[in-house]
Amino acid sequence: MSQRVLLFGAVATLAVAIACGGGEKGNPVSPSSSAAGDADAGAGGETLKVTAPTLKSPANGARLEAFGPTLDVNPATAKFTTNVPLAHRFQILSGSTVVAEFRTSGTTWAVDANLNENTTYNWRARGEQGGSFGPWSETWTFTTPEQPEGYIRGNELYDPLFNGRTVGQIVGPVTFIPGVGAKIEGPASYIQYNLPQTLTGGEFSILVTNMRTNTEGDKTKVMAMAEGDADITTNDRRFTIEKRGNPPGVIAWRVLTSNQQIDTVGAERVRREFDPNQTYFWRASWGNNRFDLLIKSGGVSGNTIYSFGKNYRGVYDPNPHRAYIGGPAGRAGLDSGSVDGMIVRQVWISSRPRPSFANK
Repeated sequence: MSQRVLLFGAVATLAVAIACGGGEKGNPVSPSSSAAGDADAGAGGETLKVTAPTLKSPANGARLEAFGPTLDVNPATAKFTTNVPLAHRFQILSGSTVVAEFRTSGTTWAVDANLNENTTYNWRARGEQGGSFGPWSETWTFTTPEQPEGYIRGNELYDPLFNGRTVGQIVGPVTFIPGVGAKIEGPASYIQYNLPQTLTGGEFSILVTNMRTNTEGDKTKVMAMAEGDADITTNDRRFTIEKRGNPPGVIAWRVLTSNQQIDTVGAERVRREFDPNQTYFWRASWGNNRFDLLIKSGGVSGNTIYSFGKNYRGVYDPNPHRAYIGGPAGRAGLDSGSVDGMIVRQVWISSRPRPSFANK
């Protein structure tokens, strides 16, 4: 009996061996060689088996000529497969703090972040796919210029104007005086800015020279804002700051919010003497149901010659948001156009306080 059992076991073992050896033979495939993702891809917490990008420009340690650099890298690549679509994440850091980042399917980023002047930043990049990411590149640095170029970013605007150009649109004769600013040559001339996003609270401030007490026109504008391109005289979000010519030197303003109109009345409407050789700082601020107009003689740190405002109901929410140096006359005619002959520089519109580079 034992011999028959042994024989039967041997036959069964042989059958199993033949069955396992049948069919085509194939090479074993490592799971990690068919995809870039792997939870254990790197000791630094990476979850993607890709190389780090190599940084190209700006060069390490570069001092920028333009305020918004274009960061460029050679792409990250998958280690164990090809044709894997990878995105790239860029980061700009101040020390170890991330101040801006951007994810793109390409290998460049034209930076539009709000960077400080004359400041050294770190930057780096890494490859990503879905929610997985590869190792960071090495870290390079760049230093921003001491004086930024003009820009419009969302609801923030900076336009130096003394550099012979503008980020706005010129209407009528405007003369650029190098190192001084843009001269508004008549009541029909102005500079228009189209903000991509509505600014519901912040400041609109400028530096002005060649401001004369007695100029042409009646309700002439130093600066203004409005909703879209509708007639500013009847605009639902009219925001006008005036230095009047008749009577000369009178300061006035009007603001229309979503729920109220406020104007200069009584003591708020006063006359001031202006010296064309002096620099004047004009700042209109709004938000949190409050409007204020501040004027200083001698620049940002000069003597206050006007400071009035009042509370309002509703919100100032023009959409689309237009801003002007001077301003269109509208149906009221040229008597309500721009202040003739004023020279404007260092335009700032933002929810952020006016930066030091805009005070020169």
